[in-house]
Amino acid sequence: MTQATSEILLGIFLIFCRVGGCLLIAPGFSSSRIPLHVRLFIALTTSLALAPVLLTKLRGDVSGLAPATMLAAIGAELLTGLLIGLLGRVYFLALQTMLSAVAMALSLGGMPGTPIDEAEPLPPISSFIMMTATAVLFFSDLHWELYRGIVESYTRLPIGEGFGARLSLTQLVDQIADAFVLALRISSPFIVYSVIVNLAVGLTNKLTPQIPVYFLATPFIMLGGLFIIYFAAQDYVLLFMDAFSAWLRSG
Repeated sequence: MTQATSEILLGIFLIFCRVGGCLLIAPGFSSSRIPLHVRLFIALTTSLALAPVLLTKLRGDVSGLAPATMLAAIGAELLTGLLIGLLGRVYFLALQTMLSAVAMALSLGGMPGTPIDEAEPLPPISSFIMMTATAVLFFSDLHWELYRGIVESYTRLPIGEGFGARLSLTQLVDQIADAFVLALRISSPFIVYSVIVNLAVGLTNKLTPQIPVYFLATPFIMLGGLFIIYFAAQDYVLLFMDAFSAWLRSG
């Protein structure tokens, strides 16, 4: 094997480490419904497709690195890919958390659900909106923006620069804050509805303690929540995807 061939193979492997680490936990690709070997083939084909562009960004002779330096580079590329995927995954985790809160606020959290996109069961409304958001991610071609972000990451974090733990942790904390503020903002109509209705039911129950007002009002609370979901579900998903796509294009 010539030195040029060895350098190309090692470069492709380093690219695969970052791409594979990103797709391992990136939203959409990390679904438990996608078999692990399918995700592996997607990461491999993506690495091979991007190799002609990204190999030009390699600094120095990769094949001439010492074994310890090569292991450090592999670890840095894996952590960088995991960070990129986690920054996108945080949006969907925040959405999932707030959807579980919305389901409980609308008295729908006790219904048994079937695990669709996640390994653990979620309330039916949470599973429905999460599945819709994942489908919109692919229907709107935002996964190509994820690939573009991976390519752009080699300009900001080239191979051989190492992994900046402090900067990455700061960026992750800021991303978590932005994602949960977004999820809370778009879920606020359901939370406000729950607070107002439960406060009214509680006051009514205090005024007429002989009547089990809470148990009588629960079906009407659920019905009102379903009406709000019927009218607001489309805007709910669109607002979330607008914010997520804005981060993909600018982040």
